[in-house]
Amino acid sequence: MTEAEFLARLRTLPLHPGAHGLRDDAAVLAGMVVTTDTLVEGVHFLPGDPPADVAWKLVATNLSDLAAKGALVEGIMLNHPLTDTVWDSDFLDGLAAVLAAFDCPLIGGDTVSLLPGAPRVLTVTAFGVDAAAPARTGARAGDVLWVTGTIGDAGQGLAIAKGAAGDAALLARYRRPVPRLAEGRALAPFAHAMMDVSDGLLIDAGRMAAASGLAVTVDLATVPLSAAYRASAGDDLAARLVAATAGDDYELLFAAPSDWTPAVAATRIGRFAEGEGLSLWHDREPVEVPARLGFEHGVI
Repeated sequence: MTEAEFLARLRTLPLHPGAHGLRDDAAVLAGMVVTTDTLVEGVHFLPGDPPADVAWKLVATNLSDLAAKGALVEGIMLNHPLTDTVWDSDFLDGLAAVLAAFDCPLIGGDTVSLLPGAPRVLTVTAFGVDAAAPARTGARAGDVLWVTGTIGDAGQGLAIAKGAAGDAALLARYRRPVPRLAEGRALAPFAHAMMDVSDGLLIDAGRMAAASGLAVTVDLATVPLSAAYRASAGDDLAARLVAATAGDDYELLFAAPSDWTPAVAATRIGRFAEGEGLSLWHDREPVEVPARLGFEHGVI
């Protein structure tokens, strides 16, 4: 069963109104934004990734969902599988660093044991307050699609973590992403829809359009690439498609009125219109939509 099929079944169950029909990465409950993310060893991080970096990424990915709601961080709960003392101790060092970096207190959680040799499964639930909370369902026909930062760096960082040569800054984008909390606070009051880029720019843009009942066009020539990415992977159409489908960027993707300019660093990359589906352009030429738009659980 794919992730999309599983979610479709879940939507037949009784849902809380704050769940937004399970079409968002966070729920709103009693004025608080709540989100949860799980990292699985071998799926979301490599067995050889430093435990301190795993802790950082685990927390940062959850805080990124709060950023997409324009929320202030209230705290997190941690579910942790106890394995070996050295790994767990290094993980706690990284946890202390990321909690301090984002002023994020620990509220509680749970510890469990794993069967010998089982991959680690780590979960954080994050809580945010004072959120404007734009849902991914709110894009309107005529809205412009924007993205903060640069895209594709983490995908190159993953290749470096697997042994490829490359810039240390790219590796850091994969192992220690930075949630765009300040940008989210600035954008949330004005954005019609917003989400973070976790599974890939194209798949996430398509999800926002589908959730909003619209079509979206992305101009690949405008997708922002860092100098380090261009030096590593190039700047042609193929390199841009790789960047736009790689995932793990944790930048903010948002829809806003065409006559508005954001007060934070962001790049205009597309537009919403009546209809459905994703279409791509590059240098004023249409581009065939690739079969794989990004990462999706349950799809090999």
